[in-house]
Amino acid sequence: MTMTTDAFIQALPKVELHVHLVGSASVPTVLELSRRHPGSGVPTTEEELRRFYTFRDFPHFAQVYRAVNGLVRDPEDVATLVLGLARDLAPQGARYVELQVTPYAHKIVGMPMREVTEALDLAARRSLEEHGVEMAYIFDIPGEYGEEAAKATLDHALQEPPAALVGFGIGGIEQERTKYRDIYRSAFSAARAAGLHSVPHGGEMTGPETIWEVIEGYGAERIGHGINCLSDPRLVAHLRETQLPLDVCPTSNVCTGQITRIEDHPLPRMLEEGLYVTLNSDDPPMFATTLADEYRVAAEAFGFGKEELALLARNGVRAAYLSEERKRELETEIDALVTGAGV
Repeated sequence: MTMTTDAFIQALPKVELHVHLVGSASVPTVLELSRRHPGSGVPTTEEELRRFYTFRDFPHFAQVYRAVNGLVRDPEDVATLVLGLARDLAPQGARYVELQVTPYAHKIVGMPMREVTEALDLAARRSLEEHGVEMAYIFDIPGEYGEEAAKATLDHALQEPPAALVGFGIGGIEQERTKYRDIYRSAFSAARAAGLHSVPHGGEMTGPETIWEVIEGYGAERIGHGINCLSDPRLVAHLRETQLPLDVCPTSNVCTGQITRIEDHPLPRMLEEGLYVTLNSDDPPMFATTLADEYRVAAEAFGFGKEELALLARNGVRAAYLSEERKRELETEIDALVTGAGV
């Protein structure tokens, strides 16, 4: 019996390489926290929260994200969010996650580095034990906050890192980064010298110039989004030749106003150009999506068949900061599913 596309997507072993800690908080978790902390500005009913998650543009999204972030007040909340993500991802076929954590957000509400790290370590162990999901972490700088945020992120990464810390990144509003150019270059240089992988956001809400900056200034080994690369042929050629992975999140780009319609998303053309693309969810409950839903979007909006979906899953595995042995195991799982589905 031929496996349906939906069943294939559900069974497909996946990795999630671009998802944010606070942005992964389920609606029930956010409501629990908002009721616990009245006066936060975050709605306390599901209907109001769904409306709260309708974004006018990226700055509005950033404003909402900061409000939800303000609900995370202690290390126990941090661990709850990590475990909630593992619980949500396990039934979707996710095996491994690289979760983006923003230490500066925890510092400004008074959480000690050591306690945040202990919460992340505990949550990583329990994610694997209870849900079969391996959790790794990327520490990211919120790009609009400058030197203080860069220092807090780097200090935490170098002085009190969680055991599963693999990468160093930067997110937030890209247009704000130029004024802190040297500060961010220096932070990434120090993080890379300490053995962390460089995984910055770039080209989500600005053009190719930001992608060039993260390549040349931050030593990017993988780039978050990168969707605005196509207007620069020299950049496209560079990305194709180097096979620098781009972590693409289609629904996110529509919800934050970077793309008008999902049908207009550049992901299919990026693949046609020979670029290395992985598929991810970014902030799934905020965008009413899941990792599996992003594969459904690829099938329904872009017309991808099982072969293309399997390619995206393999790309994710190969771009992950996993051991070669674990990568081979996951690729073998994918290959077995493809063979069984008659692709």
